[in-house]
Amino acid sequence: MAETLTLVAFVVHVAGGLVGLVSGTIAMIAPKGRPLHRIAGNVFFVSMLIMAAFAVYLGFVRPGELVNVFIGVFVAYLVATAWITIRPPDGATGALQRIGLAAALILLAPFLLLSVQLALGLPPFFQSGLSFKGPLLLAIYIFTLVLAIAAGSDAAVVILGGVSGAPRIARHLWRMAVALTLATGSALSNGLPRLLPKAYPLPDWTLYLQFVWVAILVYWMIRVRLIGWPRARAG
Repeated sequence: MAETLTLVAFVVHVAGGLVGLVSGTIAMIAPKGRPLHRIAGNVFFVSMLIMAAFAVYLGFVRPGELVNVFIGVFVAYLVATAWITIRPPDGATGALQRIGLAAALILLAPFLLLSVQLALGLPPFFQSGLSFKGPLLLAIYIFTLVLAIAAGSDAAVVILGGVSGAPRIARHLWRMAVALTLATGSALSNGLPRLLPKAYPLPDWTLYLQFVWVAILVYWMIRVRLIGWPRARAG
């Protein structure tokens, strides 16, 4: 029974991820603010929450994959706070933003502790199935930095009483784009290799495809923060 539940969870996790990749791609390239963008964004939001929820479950039931619990919660946090950002009236803040700040701080604490331990050569506070070296070590440092930025952004929103205008759009965009990057990386490094025959592994270069979303995010951040895309379109 346990093996069956794990298999079902994995299938739902992968299905949610695939729907998230498709809908996220549409949302990123569709004209912003139009019906297609809104519908694709909502589908992305729901599918990513489903993917993240089952990633957390699989992280608990599979040995050596506890790190997926943190990643799953992180993805859920990113898409939830990105979605919440565009839901309230422009500039408003409330209990959901405070919950988001609390979640960011809770997520940041173990990654910050782990990063400090690894940087100082101390034994990590938990054991992983993979060695904390090379790409994994770099990924942990990047996770910690992104979480610190996210927590700082949430703190600013709560302290200032909300966010509006271009900063509000930028906050929504970068959180969605980072979540999409993580989903793409998970699909290319973990999901698809398990579905493909061992005789046909994915080429190493496919792992770099996830950074396409980083490039697209840079493009949109330049348009929103430097060029003033919302004002330019309104004019």
